[in-house]
Amino acid sequence: MRKRAWKHRLSAPEAGLPEPLYVPPNPEPEENIQHSLFGEILDWMLAPLLLLWPMSIAITYLVAKSIANQPFDHALEDRVTVLAQQVREENGIITTRLPGSARDILRADDIDSVYFQVVDAAGRHVDGDRELPRPRDDEADKDGAVHFRSAALHGNLLRVAYLYINLDPLAPPDSNSPAFPRKALVQVAETLDKRALLANEIIKGVILPQFIILPIILALVWFALSRGLSPLAELQERIRARSSDDLSPIDSRQVPEEISPLVGSLNDMLGRLSQTIDMQKRFIADAAHQMKTPLAGMRMQSELALRQLDPDEIHRSLEQLAKSSESATRLVNQLLALARAENQPHAGLAFEEIDLAALARGVVQDWVQASFAHRIDLGYEAQDEDVNIAGNALMLRELLSNLIDNALRYTPPGGSVTVRVRRDGDAALLEVEDTGPGIAPHERAHVFERFYRILGSNTPGSGLGLAIVREIAGQHGAEVDIFNNPRTQSAKFPGSLFRLTFPPPVNDAIDAT
Repeated sequence: MRKRAWKHRLSAPEAGLPEPLYVPPNPEPEENIQHSLFGEILDWMLAPLLLLWPMSIAITYLVAKSIANQPFDHALEDRVTVLAQQVREENGIITTRLPGSARDILRADDIDSVYFQVVDAAGRHVDGDRELPRPRDDEADKDGAVHFRSAALHGNLLRVAYLYINLDPLAPPDSNSPAFPRKALVQVAETLDKRALLANEIIKGVILPQFIILPIILALVWFALSRGLSPLAELQERIRARSSDDLSPIDSRQVPEEISPLVGSLNDMLGRLSQTIDMQKRFIADAAHQMKTPLAGMRMQSELALRQLDPDEIHRSLEQLAKSSESATRLVNQLLALARAENQPHAGLAFEEIDLAALARGVVQDWVQASFAHRIDLGYEAQDEDVNIAGNALMLRELLSNLIDNALRYTPPGGSVTVRVRRDGDAALLEVEDTGPGIAPHERAHVFERFYRILGSNTPGSGLGLAIVREIAGQHGAEVDIFNNPRTQSAKFPGSLFRLTFPPPVNDAIDAT
């Protein structure tokens, strides 16, 4: 493989320039206001009630006035009817037959002032109060029925009942033609004090009890809301009563139907948290178990070197110590890589559009020197076109590095390892093939398990490389398949072909970051 000359750009300290001061960002303080569910529900219940209450008072006042007008209007109608019956025409002159006692009865009222008026067809005043306003032209309904209107006299509002009566008994009641011009106007009016008093009494009888009922309603709403939210308090107490290591699901049968989705979400979170804790515990246990062997070997070699006096023996012990430390370092790095892969949620990966061919070419270049040390021909093949996928470049480099390392370890000297990137329809394929001993079909389902080693394999390793490959591939939605190398004819070394099939990039997956 041809080597590429890489240019190195000097950093600021290397170029003799002062490093720029790092100014930490000054994030704006976020407003964190805790809202009360009880208070919000209470506001939404009481606010309409308090807004509708003044409207109810206004409507009650209008209805009370209407109710108060009805009986007094009937009494006023009776008065104007009785007065109309006392109007007579004698020798072309209109008169009223009202003795003094009748006038006193007509005007008798302990609260209101009562006025009456009789006007002939020519508009001349006949009897009663001259200053009482007469109907306007648009109010002069001469149909023989009693009508009502509002007027004012001496600054007081009046309720007026008026009636047009026929002076000619032969004229029809609704006649308004010049042939029948003889109609007289009879009016009876009174002030509105009794009506106002009755309306006020009705309002007092209706509104005053509301001042007693409203606090009772508020108290009942408060009590009902407290009782309605009590399941939340009970759920809170049940959760607080749990031990710190109890991650079992919450029983959703003991909560109301409206809280069941919340409890279901909490159970899902507890399940994910339990899974994460189990993974961490398993990782710690596996790391402790796997680190015992290299650490014990390093300790033994160091103690042996301390007891040796022969420089050659000391040198051999130090060589073994160096190999053990290298093995321990590789084990630690792979454990950390596996932990990063397992603890990286799918939604947390920074996916972007990546040229898989360029990424694979760079990883292969990093392993060229290691292939020289193993005396293995490391090659790279790719199509001319770009092969783009959606993924995380750092994790994909870790995946391919483990595949190449696994191939170099199991391929004998003089063999070859080939990395290939190509496109199959919309899918992108990443292949790593070697000329090693291959993997038996019944072993292929197990080689991706952590710390699994094929029996009879004397190649040093931790058994974590392919587990890392499977974890990263799953996070990228890729499928991993193992085949025999189709380009190898040797029965002893059939070789292996690891093929990863990546789905085409999706814009939503790329923009999720």
